[in-house]
Amino acid sequence: MKNIHVNDIIKNIKEMCIEANYYLSDDMKAALDQAYNDEENPLGKQILSQLQDNLSIAGRDQIPICQDTGMAVVFLKVGQEVHIEGGSLTEAVHEGVRQGYVSGYLRKSVVADPLIRKNTQDNTPAVIHYDIVPGDHLEITIAPKGFGSENMSRIIMLKPADGEEGVKNAIIDAVKNAGPNACPPLVVGVGIGGTFEKAAIMAKQALLRRVGERAESDHIRKIEEEVLTEVNKLGIGPAGLGGRITALTVNINTYATHIAGLPVAINMCCHVNRHVSRTL
Repeated sequence: MKNIHVNDIIKNIKEMCIEANYYLSDDMKAALDQAYNDEENPLGKQILSQLQDNLSIAGRDQIPICQDTGMAVVFLKVGQEVHIEGGSLTEAVHEGVRQGYVSGYLRKSVVADPLIRKNTQDNTPAVIHYDIVPGDHLEITIAPKGFGSENMSRIIMLKPADGEEGVKNAIIDAVKNAGPNACPPLVVGVGIGGTFEKAAIMAKQALLRRVGERAESDHIRKIEEEVLTEVNKLGIGPAGLGGRITALTVNINTYATHIAGLPVAINMCCHVNRHVSRTL
């Protein structure tokens, strides 16, 4: 049994919220560099250059990459042999987010009630997903999610007869309908199968995969590649002003589902695809 104190969790989550908002992961930086090389539209190329400059300035000056520092989404893989001591794990997550967003001067974008709309002033509560796994470690992933792209996300309950073509068309149509509103170039996370809510969670988890890492299953890998090609034929381009590069990658996660269903969730993310992981 491994004991982990809530103070260690709070400290790490505080740091991770700031890190995720100031720096982009190496794979995302490399994807943007490749996009710049591949983009043929002069305006699209200029925009990608500006995005690269923005990343450099954010890291150098310790300021957020984007003014929308997102709603904190936290994925926790909790080892069965871990004992959390000193308080509640859930409250520790919220406190870490609170401290990170306040001390990091990150924009507070969360309202306590979706209709009354009063700001909580510290970007809490976070959205937390728990997964109980073997072992004696706690793996924490912070993924701040901006809502320009989140608002363009979709879940569609297809019929089994719609099959592979229906899935591909649903993803392509979602990107097409999003147009410039999701702040392209995009990372497109897709969840296929499970139930209504399982598909949505898988789609968000798909955003965490490293750019260039493909699905293990051959037929899903093929769909990822084909959809990415078709999406980049739409001509939406960087910032929606035209060009070859509308999406940097399409990542698909799947799960078993019911004989009568084919849930498909599409979670859009702009080029500021932020996520940081640590293991305690």
